[in-house]
Amino acid sequence: MPQMKKYLFTPGPAPVPPEVLLEMARPIIHHRTPEFSAALDQARDRMKPLYGTRSGEVILLSSTGTGAMEAAVINLLQAGEHAIYVNGGKFGERWGKLLSTFGMIGHEVRVEWGRAARPGQIEDAFKAYPESRAVLVQASETSTCAIHPVAPIGEITRKSGAMLIVDGITSVGVFEQKMDEWGVDAFVTGSQKALMLPPGLGMVALSARAIDAAKTNKTPRFYFDLLKELKAQRDEHTTAWTAAVSLIFGLNKSLELIHAEGLPQVYARHALMAEATRDAATALGLKLIAPDNPAPGVTGILVPEGLDGGKLVKFLRDNLGVSVQGGQDQMKGKLVRIGHMGHLSPFDTLIAVSALELGLKHIGANIQLGAGVAAVQARLARSI
Repeated sequence: MPQMKKYLFTPGPAPVPPEVLLEMARPIIHHRTPEFSAALDQARDRMKPLYGTRSGEVILLSSTGTGAMEAAVINLLQAGEHAIYVNGGKFGERWGKLLSTFGMIGHEVRVEWGRAARPGQIEDAFKAYPESRAVLVQASETSTCAIHPVAPIGEITRKSGAMLIVDGITSVGVFEQKMDEWGVDAFVTGSQKALMLPPGLGMVALSARAIDAAKTNKTPRFYFDLLKELKAQRDEHTTAWTAAVSLIFGLNKSLELIHAEGLPQVYARHALMAEATRDAATALGLKLIAPDNPAPGVTGILVPEGLDGGKLVKFLRDNLGVSVQGGQDQMKGKLVRIGHMGHLSPFDTLIAVSALELGLKHIGANIQLGAGVAAVQARLARSI
């Protein structure tokens, strides 16, 4: 078989721009130097607009996004305290696992996969568990390609005097986030999605209220001590532990590219790719997992009844060089997820959709080749 060019359309890791790869290929330097301090300071400052915060403090961690989730939990909550968490997918489920691991008492708000949490569910949870100290939710649930209404959830949470902890791993850099306006106290994300980097950096943005809560929190922590990291990064312009030097230089470059494009344009680009993909699914007679509240960073398309989504994903990867992602847990074999994050442009959507059509035909789907591609072209034509 001839060597194939490979295309990455997974929900993460996502494609990395060549400028960022070159920046990370620079000779390594020590992390206790003025050169590194300047890059760290600049990257932390450049992250703030993506979170939608002026007053929050951004902390960079050498970890994946799950490490940032853990850091938020153990710095703001302690054993025996109650918290409400939204479980509408594998990553909402992860909030519950983190809470139980560290001895907190989690109260689940269960949401059907592909649906958004209703603000009334959060209100009901507070009525049932008024002692809850926090609400934990995804802005974008990557496993179901759905978004949750963080703004009204934040309003309810503030009225209850609790903290709001948000997973923004597939929302930060994808669509507008409003940390200050929504009242988010801890907002986490990771490097390998819209930030156009390899995996390895977690980020946590903390409100002043979250920092105060961390000061009185008794949960044991060492590496993920956010107060220690904040002191090092804000006051000493370095990191508490050995830094992921190359990734931080890469982050600074990717943020430079993002701001040069302009955040409104970045968000519009993600929205256009997602809309074009959804149009393609409709044209092919396919259904979406999240039709009413679809995420702009990743689109989930249900595989036709009786066909194996696992075989579809494998065929695309091994025969066409196109990597997408299947479903998780209850959606395994039933769902294909196409990512729109990272170093991608709207025209790349044609590659993803044309490959999807060929793959569907290969596994026996009754579709019209070219119908999805034509729908993408029509959507792109309206944007030119």
